[in-house]
Amino acid sequence: MHNKAEVIGKYRWTICGLLFFATTVNYLDRQVLSLLAPSLSEEFHWSNSDYADITAIFQFVYAISMLFAGRLIDKIGTKIGYILAIAVWSVGAVMHAYAIPIGTAFNSMLAWAGIVAVPVSIAGFMISRSFLAIGEAGNFPAAIKAIAEYFPKKERSLATGIFNSGSNVGAILAPLTVPWIAVHWGWGSAFIIIGAIGFIWMFFWYILYEKPEKQKRLSQAELKYILDGETTEEPAENAAPKEKISWLKLLKYRQTWSFVIGKFLTDGIWWFFLFWLPKYLEAQFGLVKTDIAFPLSVLYTMTMFGSIYGGYFPMYFINKGYNAYEGRMKAMFVIALFPLVVLLAQPLGNISYWIPVLLIGVGASAHQAWSANIFTTVSDMFPKKAIGSIIGIGGMAGGIGGVLVSKLGGALFDYYENLGHVQTGYTIMFVLCALAYLTAWFIMKMLVPKYSEIKDL
Repeated sequence: MHNKAEVIGKYRWTICGLLFFATTVNYLDRQVLSLLAPSLSEEFHWSNSDYADITAIFQFVYAISMLFAGRLIDKIGTKIGYILAIAVWSVGAVMHAYAIPIGTAFNSMLAWAGIVAVPVSIAGFMISRSFLAIGEAGNFPAAIKAIAEYFPKKERSLATGIFNSGSNVGAILAPLTVPWIAVHWGWGSAFIIIGAIGFIWMFFWYILYEKPEKQKRLSQAELKYILDGETTEEPAENAAPKEKISWLKLLKYRQTWSFVIGKFLTDGIWWFFLFWLPKYLEAQFGLVKTDIAFPLSVLYTMTMFGSIYGGYFPMYFINKGYNAYEGRMKAMFVIALFPLVVLLAQPLGNISYWIPVLLIGVGASAHQAWSANIFTTVSDMFPKKAIGSIIGIGGMAGGIGGVLVSKLGGALFDYYENLGHVQTGYTIMFVLCALAYLTAWFIMKMLVPKYSEIKDL
């Protein structure tokens, strides 16, 4: 096996590494606000609903942008599309440091138009989050398309799991770095320093990435291995342009709706964990931002293993003779059982805050394992030319689900906080988190009960 790997070559894993680092940067930039939310909420007098509005605008713009990001990347290609995405989100990340002057300028425009002003801090952070969301929406469509280009079907869920684990590494690094930067240099510096990292990644992507057919660093043996079992989908250089695939045409397939509903029901759970855990640890256990770094790092370290091994897990069933889709769905059913432990987070939380941290860590790990596989169901069933668009449609559905979860959480937490028992709000949300994956799996299974590849696009 070792000699075979050497003969085939390993350059595809270099591309996977680039995708891993891009996703790490993506989640570093995304999580800065949630880590600073307790202190920013105090400084700017935000309620839970105010913070929910700021996170919801990110999710809403992300959802809409995902629809067009997938389409754009299908049109302009993975290389340039990824560069454009990370440039926009890096600028958006840095903009957070200037949220107050941005909000002031925005309110001046509203006043000139005779519109009632929004509180300056909320307006500034909403605008900054919107720019961040537009850029970050391009990460997963571009990365999944790159995986489909560089990996044979049997390796895609593993490669997806590896690059997707970058989200966990970003989530681990953020609590270890952001609070320290904020304490020593101010919260604005945290946004600027973390946001600037993306520009470094762009240089390496530009140098190292080309489509496999044009990649000089790729051996013929590895190219043949990548294309093993694939049908030729890309037209020759002098062939007629590909027909544009309409969204309406894609929506007629049950396979599309399976992915869309799976994303809608589960993406918001991860966003809830990502955006609300620091406030949960503060509200229920009184932890301040310097106290939450280690618990959050432990939790997101757990999710990294969930992502990688979740991506590998379907191979157990595939090696037993199941096709890629059936093996993936069996693995996803087992994965969907793990979030049920989150039901115990609140009942056992009075023992130690470490109990809910670890139980939520199991649930979040399961999400990452689920995510690695649900993304790959698209490349299992759709031709490469449609992957970016399908990922975009599903990403939009997931973003809308995230908006609903965030708004529901903010309303529940404010309501029960006013009653003096915010813990009840978190209990309700944890029940939702625990049951979402099994619900999604059963719906997906009903829509696509067995492997059915799309061949008429």
